[in-house]
Amino acid sequence: MFTKKPERDLASDAFQRVTDRPSSDPTPFAERPANYVKSSGPSKLVPSIIGEDLAIIGNVTSKGEIQVDGEIQGDVHCGSLLLGDKSQITGCVVAEDVVIRGRVVGSIRGLRVTLQAQSHVEGDIYHQSLAIEQGAYFEGKSRRSDNPLAAVVQPADKPAALAESRPEPQTRAAE
Repeated sequence: MFTKKPERDLASDAFQRVTDRPSSDPTPFAERPANYVKSSGPSKLVPSIIGEDLAIIGNVTSKGEIQVDGEIQGDVHCGSLLLGDKSQITGCVVAEDVVIRGRVVGSIRGLRVTLQAQSHVEGDIYHQSLAIEQGAYFEGKSRRSDNPLAAVVQPADKPAALAESRPEPQTRAAE
């Protein structure tokens, strides 16, 4: 009365559907099409995340947003920075937007800087606007500037600037 249809192998059926595609259709793992245009501006949707178990020794640079939950020993230059509760940066921070919940030992330069209640900052802050929540720890100088990012000393200029500011050591000639 009823006829039973033969069972199909689902894996081979899926493979058959992929191989039956015309060669002009891109597969999910194919190269991007020639008309693909990469966004030139920083992406505000997907931040670069430095996890709790990651420690970086060296400078970090990004045009977009960085979320730090781990530790960085070096300078950070980015478009936007969010420091998590257990994060720590030992070095200079330069970003348009800076939100700090963790610890920073070094100077901060940003258009908009926010120190949240659990933050700990030891260093100078150069800003256009600054918000400090009750309970935040801040030791250093706060300097308002119309463009705090313009006064950044480039890394190549640092040794020369330091050499000019340090007096030459005096040596005595042998008598």
